[in-house]
Amino acid sequence: MNSKNTPFPLLQRPARRAAGLVLAATTAALALTACQASGNGNGNGNGSDTAADRSTATAGDQQTPDGRKNATKPHRLLWMGDSIGEVQAPPLGAAMKAGHVEFKSIAAAGGGGVVGEIAQPTWERLPKELKSFKPDVVAYQITTYDWGTPGEQRGAYERLAKTVNDAGAELLIVSAPPFKVDDFYKSHEAAIKTAPKSAKEVADMHPNTVRFLDASALWGTDNTAATAQRGKDGIHSCQQGSAAFTKWFGEQLNKQYGFTPAAVDQWATGSWTGDKVYAQLSCK
Repeated sequence: MNSKNTPFPLLQRPARRAAGLVLAATTAALALTACQASGNGNGNGNGSDTAADRSTATAGDQQTPDGRKNATKPHRLLWMGDSIGEVQAPPLGAAMKAGHVEFKSIAAAGGGGVVGEIAQPTWERLPKELKSFKPDVVAYQITTYDWGTPGEQRGAYERLAKTVNDAGAELLIVSAPPFKVDDFYKSHEAAIKTAPKSAKEVADMHPNTVRFLDASALWGTDNTAATAQRGKDGIHSCQQGSAAFTKWFGEQLNKQYGFTPAAVDQWATGSWTGDKVYAQLSCK
């Protein structure tokens, strides 16, 4: 998809060799020095580890990192979103694997939403993924394409909730991080602002099967602030921002389901840091 058709025209620059990554975990935040992709765009050198359609194997006994059997959700997590979600998928996949959770991402650059005509590919794909992957939790990060009136947004999120719940899974809706509202987004700014409220209203109506996470607790609301950890384009995050989100998301799974996330040092410096999605963003 070219830059005229998508609000996320990724920078077309050659991937550089990995420069290294330094991890410093604290109780409040996660700081990483970004690591660039290798010459083939993949840190493990075989080109098989990509953010889209990522599925990780899990141990059959679903144990927590300390070896105890994990009886809490999620056991199988399906991740949804647009290209912002796509750059968050690599560390999410690594962290879920470390926590003995099967993980799959269907986050899609240039799409991935559930509101309006642009969402048709999502509605065509989602039922198939629910049937084949059989997740017990589906996490949907509100996309930058969820345009429409509050009523249209609520209708779409209700449809998403019913589709996911009918498949035997719970729905976890996550608000999007703050991002730069450029000329492409300007005419949709009102809808972008109302989407989280619309999603929360739907979650509040289904307290047993739908939950809402307000990611502003992590990012704040200013995409230019240091806490937002946006990349140079003001929209996507590089490795350090995606890792910070993953740490926070694991903490939210613990609060929502009692799930025990893997320790940060078990996943934060893995081969995912060389994923090609970061090279395309000129991460350093």
